[in-house]
Amino acid sequence: MSTDVTAKTPAPAPAGKSGSDTGGSLLQLMLDGMRRNMRQYGMLFALGLIVVLFAVWTDGDLLLPRNVSNLVLQNSYILILAIGMMLVIIAGHIDLSVGSLTAFVGAIGAVLMVNHDLSWPLALVLCLAIGAAAGAAQGFLIAYLGIPSFIVTLAGMLTFRGLTEIFLKGQTIGPFPEGLQKVANSFLPEVGPDTNYHNLTLLLGIALIAFVVFQEVRDRKRQQEFSLDVLPRNLFLLKLVALIAAVFTVTLLLASYKGAPVVLLILGVLVAGFGYLMRNAVIGRHIYAIGGNLPAAKLSGVKDKKVTFLVFLNMGMLAALAGLVFAARFNAASPKAGLNFELEAIAASFIGGASMSGGVGTVLGAIIGGLVLGVLNNGMNLVGVGSDWQQVIKGLVLLAAVGFDVWNKRKVGS
Repeated sequence: MSTDVTAKTPAPAPAGKSGSDTGGSLLQLMLDGMRRNMRQYGMLFALGLIVVLFAVWTDGDLLLPRNVSNLVLQNSYILILAIGMMLVIIAGHIDLSVGSLTAFVGAIGAVLMVNHDLSWPLALVLCLAIGAAAGAAQGFLIAYLGIPSFIVTLAGMLTFRGLTEIFLKGQTIGPFPEGLQKVANSFLPEVGPDTNYHNLTLLLGIALIAFVVFQEVRDRKRQQEFSLDVLPRNLFLLKLVALIAAVFTVTLLLASYKGAPVVLLILGVLVAGFGYLMRNAVIGRHIYAIGGNLPAAKLSGVKDKKVTFLVFLNMGMLAALAGLVFAARFNAASPKAGLNFELEAIAASFIGGASMSGGVGTVLGAIIGGLVLGVLNNGMNLVGVGSDWQQVIKGLVLLAAVGFDVWNKRKVGS
């Protein structure tokens, strides 16, 4: 007697629901998210790798609290220039005059404060106004007369360098007033009980972490509301953890020495202000529009000439600020100040994600690009790499960044 047993085969799992398929789909989503955001996060990863490399190569000297503070102070003026240069490049232009303009404004500041005993706050305002006027003059020639920005700013580079020599008469002038020196070289004051750390810096670091988390979560929700692509949840959480760890580490390092430099607060205000302007303000969208597709922007009613004029006016004002910070840091105005600053700012912008064709880039990207160059300079100095090889290495890094931009565009297009 045989018993008829019907074999029960399990029902097939819905497509994409099996364990292996789910894991594969999640991995694929993460890879797709990383590929779509490679332009935004690629140099951030590169910065982290460069920091780790030189931290190991220098036996930890790169990450000593004193060296981290010096890194901020030494690169503050380049980072200020990089913010303005990023806006210029996004708008589809270039500015070769910023290095000479920083020297020119530093020379005017020295003549006003040292030779004529003008109070430094008033001299600061006048110098910013002069920088804005110089940028506005160049912006007018570019926007309203149609002269290419390369030609106008090349002429500006030669003109401002010559005017610097004329104002300084070939001499170095200093020292600057103590109040202005503190802007470029001092640190936040000590407050609260003795905790072996700089308390005010710790509080600012915690506040910055809270702001970063809030901003990232809000931006993600806003993108989801408009049905835009966002990072997968796991990758987004990983990004948050990495950002929090980076901010917390830098905060502890600064708080272990003398605290946050005053110029770091100035940079923070500039990054937050211009970052908001480029993300949320109408003028920011118009800058992206004229750089991305000028004919379409004109048809949409964008006043491209006015926007271009304002972009160069802003660049001139930031160049003036960088010139005063540089002169105050070294406590003197020199005819040779600002040499190659324009190249450093342009390189920082392209390394930070700007595109040669315009319409692409972020303010934070400019800061990341500037930090990449700053860490490279500092790390190579610590390990004793000669200035000749430093130039070669920085040139290759710039070439690699632009080459990656071209490759990424082709991949997206295909």
